[in-house]
Amino acid sequence: MSLEKLPEILQALADEGVDYVLIGAVAMMAHGLVRGTEDLDFFVRPDAKNIARLRAALRRVFPEDATIDEISEKDLAGEYPAIRYNTPDGSFGIIILSRLGDAFSYEGLEYQQCVFNGIPVRVATPRILYRMKKNTVRWKDRIDGQKIKERLVWRIDGASSEVPLPR
Repeated sequence: MSLEKLPEILQALADEGVDYVLIGAVAMMAHGLVRGTEDLDFFVRPDAKNIARLRAALRRVFPEDATIDEISEKDLAGEYPAIRYNTPDGSFGIIILSRLGDAFSYEGLEYQQCVFNGIPVRVATPRILYRMKKNTVRWKDRIDGQKIKERLVWRIDGASSEVPLPR
C-alpha cells in the first residue's frame, strides 16, 4: 500500500467526525507493530449521517472521484456489509465494513483513542485485533495474532490485559 495518502485520509475522517474504528495492519501500526499492507481497513457506524460524513471525508482527499457517491448506508447496513473503495490512482484500497458475519460489528468493537502521526484516531484494542486474527485461514493474520499476543497483550482473557501504547 502506498502510505502517501494515509495521513490525509485519517485527518479527513477526524475532521468530518466519522464514527469509525481502524482494524488491520494500520491499526497494528498505531499500536507499534509494523507490517506491510495493501489497504486501509476500518469499521464504520452504518447510519445515513455517518456514511454522509465518510463520503465527505473521502471527497476531501479524492475530490475528482465520483464513485465515492456510490458508498451507501444501504450497502453497509445490508446482508454483505463490506465495500472496497479503490483510490483513483490505484495505489491502494480502503476496506469499509460495518460487520463481519456474527463475530464483529461496529457497535461491539472495543477501541482506544490514540494519536497516529499527530492525528487522533480510533483503533481497535489489541484484544479485539487478536480475536479477529488468531484463528483465520490467512497465514499473515495468524502471524499478526501471534505478534499481538506476544508484544501487546499480557492476558487475552483477562479484564485488563493491554500493555500501554507507545507514545
